[in-house]
Order: sequence, then structure tokens, then C-alpha cells
Amino acid sequence: MKHEVNALGKQCPIPVVMTKKVIDGAAIGDEITVLVDNETAVKNLSRLANKTGCSFVSEKLEEKKYQVKLEVQTQQKGEPVEEEEFVCDTHKKVTVAVISSNVMGNGDDELGGILIKGFLYALSQMETHPDTILFYNGGAKLTTEGSASLEDLKKMEEEGVEILTCGTCLKHYGLMDKLQVGKVTDMYTIAERMMGADKIIRP
Repeated sequence: MKHEVNALGKQCPIPVVMTKKVIDGAAIGDEITVLVDNETAVKNLSRLANKTGCSFVSEKLEEKKYQVKLEVQTQQKGEPVEEEEFVCDTHKKVTVAVISSNVMGNGDDELGGILIKGFLYALSQMETHPDTILFYNGGAKLTTEGSASLEDLKKMEEEGVEILTCGTCLKHYGLMDKLQVGKVTDMYTIAERMMGADKIIRP
């Protein structure tokens, strides 16, 4: 018999608890497919498989989506899960990138434009992206019509990056109706994102 457990978005140790309940009610030979959204949950399910005598296979389906397949090989007695046996990320580290200019560095603006474009491209190609990218002052020009970085920014937005551009800045530069990626924000939200960040990147 096949069982499915959708634990996407569930905090540790809930995916383990949900899966253990299914294992307890399963028969030898039953297959259990579990969906989770982080590697920590995959590792904890591997520990659960070892503890309960299940076979274990995992696969990354896409960004923040993992599939774990277990096969019950021994009859379970319903022993409770000891949470201390599993590792939980109690706090997800939040990274915020702050872009305050449409050039990178000082000296030559033409070179600075090339550098900021290269920086955003490099950021888009990394396995781990910032949680949020904030654009204000001249940086607002990078999220609007005509920006050479729109494709890279849209790619990151599709992969879950929050992209916010200062509305006052867009208005100042006459770009309010030219925004092409992300959302318009205010200074309160910008300050809130910075205050909540574990790491701030300033190119």
C-alpha cells in the first residue's frame, strides 16, 4: 500500500511526527512518500528511517521541495518520537541585500554600471539567494524599464526572493509607472527588513 505525507511548510519536528504516525499504522512492504521543503527535514527523516528500520531514498525535486521515500520493513510498536534525537533549525538566517545606487563603487560610472550588472547576475546564479533585495535612491533605476538587470532580478523573484523598491525614490526619478519587477515599498518596510536581517549585503 502507498501512503503520502505532505509536510511542505511544516516546522521541525512536525514532518517527523507526521511520518512516524503513518509508519505506525503501516504494514510491512508499505511505501511512504513524504514531501518537505528543507534539507534539515530530509536528514531528520533519514534518522527516523534508521530508527524504525525503513529503507530511505531522497530526491531534490526543485528549489525548496524534496521527496523522501520510505519502505516499511519491520512492524512498528508505536514507540513515541524522541524530539531530541532530531536536529531543528530554530532560527532561519535572514539575508538582505541593499542596493542604493545603479552603479557599484566610486570612480567611473560606466564601469560602475557594468559592475552592478555583474553583481546582480552573479547573485542570481548562486545556489542560495538573499531573502530580500531592497532598492532605493539610484538603485530604484535597476528594477524599472530599461534596466539591464531585469532578467536576473525576475529569475530571483521567481525563485522566492522578495524584491522591494522605494516608492518615494521611484516618484522622485519619475519611474513610478516603469517598475518591471518586484513591488513598491515604503521606508518603514525597508527599515523593518534591515532590522530583521542577520546579514546585510551592500555591494
